[in-house]
Amino acid sequence: MRVGMLLSRVRVEEKLLFQAFEAHGIDVTPIDDRKLVLDLHDPGDLGDYDVIVERSINHSRALAALEQLNAWGVSTVNSAHVAEVCGNKFATTQALINEGVPTPRTMLAFTPESAIEAIETLGYPAVLKPAVGSWGRLISKVNDREAAESILEHKAILGSYHHSIFYVQEYIDKPQRDIRTFVVGGETICGIYRTSEHRSTNTALGGRASNCPITPEIDELSLAAARAVGGGVVAIDILERRDGALLVNEVNYTMEFRNSIDTTGVDIPSRVVDYVLQVGRGEA
Repeated sequence: MRVGMLLSRVRVEEKLLFQAFEAHGIDVTPIDDRKLVLDLHDPGDLGDYDVIVERSINHSRALAALEQLNAWGVSTVNSAHVAEVCGNKFATTQALINEGVPTPRTMLAFTPESAIEAIETLGYPAVLKPAVGSWGRLISKVNDREAAESILEHKAILGSYHHSIFYVQEYIDKPQRDIRTFVVGGETICGIYRTSEHRSTNTALGGRASNCPITPEIDELSLAAARAVGGGVVAIDILERRDGALLVNEVNYTMEFRNSIDTTGVDIPSRVVDYVLQVGRGEA
């Protein structure tokens, strides 16, 4: 089987995946997205791969490459559809709503003035997020109108295209933690609590990981969220209300997992590789 890995650089996760493929007796060819040139008229050697694992850091590069690879009939993990839905928070939220998956109330606005109206409809505090982003960056908890006006002005004047459309979400008063679960090929393989005294529990921003048992409720919610975005290999971010209700916040399609292997006792890279090989054989 010929397997490729589309990447921007070799991080810990990519090293672990390479090692897992090697343990399965599979050689993997790294495909550096910084050097990649795609001839839209001819796939060339790329058309010979049975499956390509997408591990790019840059969402735009990942999505464009996956769209072209899938157009050529090359199997990828994840697919361009999953990347498109998960890479845009509006698309993710709409997919969750369409499938009846509980998610925080969210509003869409196009001007600072209408964004203020949306925020005040939800009530303070509220949350402003960029439509495209990762690692918990540029997410703002807005406590009052003065803060809202200041943040919206900065977004309107200094922001990129992605900040010109306002994603406004209700604030969930979570118990200083959230849950991340890992779904691989239609199975919830493990989960972690991410705990922090800071409002953001993202481990990239210092959140502490501990094992989260997969209850039937967490399993059902995780699988429903994965189905909503198109399946594959995804990480589900779940928020807990103070009353115990669970809400899916986001779904990640190029997930990091270095802090979750020892924490959960689950060999995440090996489980991912098992699924990738199933896709390469046409069994998934």
